[in-house]
Amino acid sequence: MDRITGRSFATRSEVLARNGMAATSQPLATVAALDTLKAGGSAVDAALAANAVLCVTEPTGASLGGDLFAIVWDAEERRLFGLNGSGRSPRELHRDYLVSKGLTRMPSTGPLCVTVPGCVDAWYRLHERWGRLPMPQVLGAAVRYAREGFPVSELVAHEWSINAAVLAEFEGFRQQFLREGRAPRKGELFKNPNLARTLETLGQEGRDWFYRGPVAQTVEKAFDELGGFLSVEDFAEHRSDWVDPVSIHYRGYEVFELPPNGQGIAALQLLNLLELFDVRAMRRQSPEYIHTFTEAKKLVFEDRARWYADPEFVQIPVPELISKAYARARAEKIDPWRSANTYEPGNPALEDGDTVYLCTADGAGNMVSLIQSNYRGMGSGVAPAGLGFVMQNRGELFDLKPGRYNTFEPGKRPFHTIIPAFVLQDGAPFLCFGAMGGATQPQAHAQIIANIVDFKMNLQEAGDAPRFVHTGSSDPTGGRMKHGGQLFLESGFPYESVRGLMERGHQVGWARGGFGGYQAIGFDPENGVFLGASESRKDGLAAGY
Repeated sequence: MDRITGRSFATRSEVLARNGMAATSQPLATVAALDTLKAGGSAVDAALAANAVLCVTEPTGASLGGDLFAIVWDAEERRLFGLNGSGRSPRELHRDYLVSKGLTRMPSTGPLCVTVPGCVDAWYRLHERWGRLPMPQVLGAAVRYAREGFPVSELVAHEWSINAAVLAEFEGFRQQFLREGRAPRKGELFKNPNLARTLETLGQEGRDWFYRGPVAQTVEKAFDELGGFLSVEDFAEHRSDWVDPVSIHYRGYEVFELPPNGQGIAALQLLNLLELFDVRAMRRQSPEYIHTFTEAKKLVFEDRARWYADPEFVQIPVPELISKAYARARAEKIDPWRSANTYEPGNPALEDGDTVYLCTADGAGNMVSLIQSNYRGMGSGVAPAGLGFVMQNRGELFDLKPGRYNTFEPGKRPFHTIIPAFVLQDGAPFLCFGAMGGATQPQAHAQIIANIVDFKMNLQEAGDAPRFVHTGSSDPTGGRMKHGGQLFLESGFPYESVRGLMERGHQVGWARGGFGGYQAIGFDPENGVFLGASESRKDGLAAGY
């Protein structure tokens, strides 16, 4: 049979299976998840096994030194649970100290941008509730890959070399992540014996060994030597938080995200605005659709810069921000024929009138949407001796200007970019999915939902279809949008769309990368079948059994 053509992009079939499914950004992680399911593990066990393998095989996006967010569908209780596994800033570091060092914004490398890593605590919180297999077994595949080595994939090798050029100044990074002074190349076996020991001991000793024992002590020693502030007390006080996912209805589907300090509600705000327009009639690649979406994104990101932060420090009007009435008021500001250079953030109280993502599903119907990250590539560059992982640089996303929602404070969680998503239809699971890539994520979430709901694509097509990403909006670190920002289009859009966007005043560009990386698992209730998808922008694989 001839291959189906007529698309402006290459795609393939969805993966179908009955008993279990995993979709991750690395084939080795997907296989580990399936092996875990076949051994009797739950969807959570499989997700943790995959995440641990990704910390080994894709250190450019995942690490025990990073944070984690997850949404879990509990098939027995028939409800969603959310977990915020993000860490807080050091208790002894103050904004005045940062300003005294001449900083006007947070650094992206070194000890001052590091927050407490929340990944490991989140693993154990999830495992306590839904784990079926013992933790040493769940972490077993990751231990083996770290000890025996794994072949570095092409994309990871490329990103590793980019990170090496920036982070090689840090001795711990050089010693543990470079070989003969360089990053590993495609196909080379890379062993991380330090990480193997860390993971193996973690499985045997448990969560407190990490947060109240030798790991915390090793981290504190490293930070003392580098002039940082992260301490054993900061580790001991860390906790993940169970949170209720928040949702909006979009044309018959209920789309769920996690509330701030993450940016998940930006995707919900975007969808609320899109719902006010006849998106399908516009056509997916038309300048009308791309323009409308981009202007909606600009509006939402002004709110993101103004309102999104740690809810333990500020009161965030989440219900108002994701309300339909607020969307209607904001949509009136969109000019269908002209790109705006700037928008002001809304006042909902008055107008209310690089990362890894994976998902898993088990035979009982439980599903996990999980995202984990260092933030910028391989993180801060601080890799404490003997541990085999790099500490995240999430603290870069704090604002140093005083009096703002996201202004740096001791013991505060920074604004976060990583967001898992879940969709229900008639109260039952329809889709768990996510997309990597900083500020790209809410834009990709909304585009994927529109691709599925409005443009009738299947899960694989929805991820493979060319994306567009607007950059330059105001952000929670204090940056302001200038001259309308820039709109980047992936290859596959016709020139007629580019010309129509330029006529509306958009600064249109082309870029390699920056368009995210997507995995998804859907469920077909009529046939009792899982559907998996993993796009070609990453090395990923969706597979089931």
